[in-house]
Amino acid sequence: MDLQNQQRVKDAAEKFGSDNVVVIFGSSDAEGAELYAETVTVGDPTYAGPLGGVSLGLPVYHIFDEEIKAEADAAAWDEQVSMMEMVLDTEALASAVAKMREENSLCKL
Repeated sequence: MDLQNQQRVKDAAEKFGSDNVVVIFGSSDAEGAELYAETVTVGDPTYAGPLGGVSLGLPVYHIFDEEIKAEADAAAWDEQVSMMEMVLDTEALASAVAKMREENSLCKL
């Protein structure tokens, strides 16, 4: 996760409170998605960014998580996401983020 996005997430958590912020990832790589989820739950593991050493405990989901898909507008999903859903390993992506959520998020949806 780049430094600007780390700062945006940190700012949102500070402004609205960690109980009122949910992070939804759209990464196409399970390892990357897991690393991003780790960054916004327990902090930047490289200690290089604004979230280095900052544990926000935010609830994290992947766009392919069934809870997120169920809330999405069907027409928007078809237009924006369905093509990627056909070519990516959606279960691996959702599972990678769910693992971090279960281990490190302080609250859930």
